[in-house]
Amino acid sequence: MISLGSCTMKLNATSEMIPITWPSVNQLHPSVPKRQALGYDRLFNDLEKMICNITGFKGVSFQPNAGSAGEYTGLRVIRAYHQQNGQGHRNVVLIPTSAHGTNPASAAMAGFKIVTVDCLPSGYIDMDSLRAKAEANRDNLAAIMVTYPSTYGVFEEAIKDVCSYIHSCGGQVYLDGANMNALVGLVSLSELGADVCHLNLHKTFCIPHGGGGPGMGPIAVQPHLVPFLPSHPGAEYKFKHSIGPVSAAPWGSSSILPITWMYIRMMGSKGLKKATQLAILNANYIRSRLADHYLVKFTASTGFCAHEVIIDIRPLKEAVEAEDVAKRLMDYNFHAPTMSWPVPGTLMIEPTESESKAELDRFCDALISIRKEIQDVLDGKQPKTNNVLKNAPHTAEIVCNDKWDRPYPREVAAFPLPYVKENKFWPSVSRVNNTYGDTNIQCSCPPVSAYEDD
Repeated sequence: MISLGSCTMKLNATSEMIPITWPSVNQLHPSVPKRQALGYDRLFNDLEKMICNITGFKGVSFQPNAGSAGEYTGLRVIRAYHQQNGQGHRNVVLIPTSAHGTNPASAAMAGFKIVTVDCLPSGYIDMDSLRAKAEANRDNLAAIMVTYPSTYGVFEEAIKDVCSYIHSCGGQVYLDGANMNALVGLVSLSELGADVCHLNLHKTFCIPHGGGGPGMGPIAVQPHLVPFLPSHPGAEYKFKHSIGPVSAAPWGSSSILPITWMYIRMMGSKGLKKATQLAILNANYIRSRLADHYLVKFTASTGFCAHEVIIDIRPLKEAVEAEDVAKRLMDYNFHAPTMSWPVPGTLMIEPTESESKAELDRFCDALISIRKEIQDVLDGKQPKTNNVLKNAPHTAEIVCNDKWDRPYPREVAAFPLPYVKENKFWPSVSRVNNTYGDTNIQCSCPPVSAYEDD
């Protein structure tokens, strides 16, 4: 399990991936005339209908190549809308501290002034702060960028009130779709009151991401924003007040769209809804199992989280940092969760619907075992600087070395729980000083003389 919170690392089924290996899909030029790509034409039309059905919106653009590009595109559409209505002076975007991390950067790139809205200790948007910031900027308010459910892992109970209030101030609502894996089949974004959203097809809709591969961040909009969607000189579609192209290709990274098409068609409406329900259930299962061992940072008024859960390592700061727990998880065969974001000193865990209960239990067992190791440090059974957490991860080279001078057994270092022995993944590199490396960059390239002929 790769439990990166807010990154939604889902299963990418082979059956979804096979079509992108076909020459008829992956060898067409991006600017080929539509009459020579009727399969793609149907693909675009089908996906637009699917996305509109899922979100409740009325128009879609497939140009943005990533979620961040979708944010930028959506904000430019909002700006064009205001300009067309003689409100071009509206240049302020409200962004709650619970919003997705790329929101401020996208707003700045789109030329907006950013005003931060506070959140309550519970993770909810502070409505008093929202009203005060909105009123202070009422004449120039362009939009709010709100993530639902929030990056804190809670469903914003006042989301409809947020949208309604922003509209009353003349602004638009940009809903960040990064956490759409908690909404598909359950919530219509249109009914919430949003005007535009982006969807990370490389998250919720199963296109693989990471490693620099292509992404897709299409935007979906309400009817009043459709005339402002991106156009392209190499495409046949036009919009009356289009913002122009935002990507070199008319339909972005379109060769990977069959993955999402396959995923939605094979899952069907019932399957998509069940996947969302399981994603929320799995997160709350982890929350429930870890609640007696770690401080769970945010839960709704009901005591539940959304699709991800944040555990706070800061109360254990006397013994460990969040980084120590993240590194130690590698010894337990797990990739670390998202660390120190959106809250410093925390771990944000998102299991998705892809993992079995057995895998969730292994993950929870690992974190519970690590908590016991932390307690050993707090109780003085292990030294504070030379312990199994501070030295993690442990490579095969270190564990098998003739010299072992650490105050804990090799077996504890390499095989902390029985399941690890069955299928051990050995980290390739042990602990390094990240901070030193970041501030003392060195070139590892060989000198030019090394390339000279003898």
